[in-house]
Amino acid sequence: MDLYKYQLEVIQPALEGKNVIIWLPTGGGKTRAAVYVAKEHLGRRCGAKVAMLVNKIHLVDQHYNTEFKPFLNGTYSIAHISGDSDQKEFFAKVMRDNDVIICTAQILENALNSTEEEKHVELTDFSLLIIDECHHTHKAGVYNKIMERYVEKKLLREEGLPQVLGLTASPGTGGAKNLDAAKEHVLQICANLDAWEIMSSKVHSAELQEKVPKPRKQYDVVHERLRDPFGDKVKELMRRIHSRIDCPDVTRNFGSQEYEQDIVLLEKKGAEEGNRRLRQSALHLRKYNDALLVNDTVRMIDAFKILDTFHTNERATREGLDDTDHFLFEVFQRSKAELQQLATTPEFENPKLTKLEDILLDQFQSLRQSRGILFTKTRTSTHCLNDWIGTNPLLRGAGIKPSALTGAGFSNQTGHMTQRKQQDTIQRFREGELNLLISTSIAEEGLDIPQCNLVVRYGLLTNDIATKQAQGRARAEDSVYSVVAQSGGRELRREHTNEYLEDLAERAIKEVQRMAKRDYLLKIRDLQKKAIITRRLSQKKTEEKRNMHDPDSVILHCSCCNIAVCHGSDLRVINGTHHVNINPQFEVYYKLGGKVFDKKFEDWEPGCKIRGKDCGQEWGVEMIYKTITLPMLSIKNFVIETPSGTSSYKQWKGVNFRIDEFDYNDYCQSKFENLLADLD
Repeated sequence: MDLYKYQLEVIQPALEGKNVIIWLPTGGGKTRAAVYVAKEHLGRRCGAKVAMLVNKIHLVDQHYNTEFKPFLNGTYSIAHISGDSDQKEFFAKVMRDNDVIICTAQILENALNSTEEEKHVELTDFSLLIIDECHHTHKAGVYNKIMERYVEKKLLREEGLPQVLGLTASPGTGGAKNLDAAKEHVLQICANLDAWEIMSSKVHSAELQEKVPKPRKQYDVVHERLRDPFGDKVKELMRRIHSRIDCPDVTRNFGSQEYEQDIVLLEKKGAEEGNRRLRQSALHLRKYNDALLVNDTVRMIDAFKILDTFHTNERATREGLDDTDHFLFEVFQRSKAELQQLATTPEFENPKLTKLEDILLDQFQSLRQSRGILFTKTRTSTHCLNDWIGTNPLLRGAGIKPSALTGAGFSNQTGHMTQRKQQDTIQRFREGELNLLISTSIAEEGLDIPQCNLVVRYGLLTNDIATKQAQGRARAEDSVYSVVAQSGGRELRREHTNEYLEDLAERAIKEVQRMAKRDYLLKIRDLQKKAIITRRLSQKKTEEKRNMHDPDSVILHCSCCNIAVCHGSDLRVINGTHHVNINPQFEVYYKLGGKVFDKKFEDWEPGCKIRGKDCGQEWGVEMIYKTITLPMLSIKNFVIETPSGTSSYKQWKGVNFRIDEFDYNDYCQSKFENLLADLD
């Protein structure tokens, strides 16, 4: 197993058993270097156990097939486990039976937390932890949750903790805008990973530059469309709704992220006050704003379809329409034909698409073997662009074979992309059956396709790390990295800012590397102690908040119709994540909708959607847990009334009352006793 000189240079302290962060550019062979460290570690230490942690599911198979299996298989046993793998149910046994485990960090975190013997492991069961994309070891990320345990155990002088090896192309600046703050951020990452040093190539940097060519960066600037009658008509409808609800405090530009923030607050205010007119108007305004954002990104017809689908679904699910509903539906219905006609007028189409068409034709017509990744912001724009490219005669004629690649979570608008579908799509791209991925940020980090010679960032507002990572997906010689953005727009300004921040991050790392070793280690220890104190204070504050109100005094109201549906004492939490209502009387308040999606999780599967019986508001889904079916609630669809007031929340972790853990045996016993009582 041969490494380049620059790779051998950066792993020397790791070969001596020290905790280090390897800082090399994307395409610099960080994973290969880590495999070498793992191989040496396994060969030198009796009973060694290596865990390779990744933050994206598709990287589990990639690292197994392209790195660990070719160099370690046959000598050492390797298991790779992701969310769809049955092996995660027996994680402890899989760990004992193999020398190397490659898995998502969340699977290890679940195993560390598990009380079941088949799944539970300790950090001390491993002798080497390799953390891919380790710049995510920050704040509330799962990497940091794992390392918080590690650091606390180390400060308590617990024996047998594993060696840690972090891999990153850039730790970023953490939002810092000056060198001192950026340096502090880098030091915090080092403290979180308990790193003895950040290693980068100095002696053999010329070899590194030769082996890792950078793509040619180009700014493909688009001028603003001269006329946008479709967008103007949507804004006219929004003004009509605003005039009815009289909210002059929402003044920011329609079609902006800032306006969306304002309207989210307006919707929250309407729900908390029980003001249905305000809440429903805000809900519609948010959808119109979504349409404007889509109109600015992809086709007008895509924006129209979003509005049409939304109003069709709302009409189909809403019960007992009131004056507000009739007004809101009428606003759209009266202008539907005009909007559709404007959306299909070619002369008004989005000029960004013309520019994107030119970029793709230029690349794929001149180089038929090209492979590219087109990054866009949302799942909706990903699927819209995939549809546009797939139906564009010129692009099809150039031999472009596209496919969308999105996260595995469920979305009402775009459906569900399973982990298997993700892996199949990436494999088809790797083999050349597909030659263009249209992707959200899921493909920004770690995806290694040596033949990829085009990366396009299409109308994106992201940070410096995302820019660096996306640029690194262009691995082939003479690659192109294109930024498509509107002239004078925020995306263009952000891209230039990210270039500055990339340089700032590099300067901060070099400042840290120049620190005297004693000063560096003292600083790391100080940051670790402060992090533990901060975390404990935060946990205490959260616990106090959770006990603020008696669950019996808490009432949940539907955010749409404001009907009271249950008490806080009716709720239980399963596996610390899924919040269910165990009161059998709750079923009188809801009706069932369509099936969510066909997918089985470890010990549960989703059933049908749950909607308010009176208003049709979506409340959550059925959870088929082991042998029983329970209504699982999404807190964003409810308003919480407590003795101290009424509030709405985005996540359950923010509520100010206690929710007990679900006890399966007690629940079944209670159901059995109730059944006997009914028979008597």
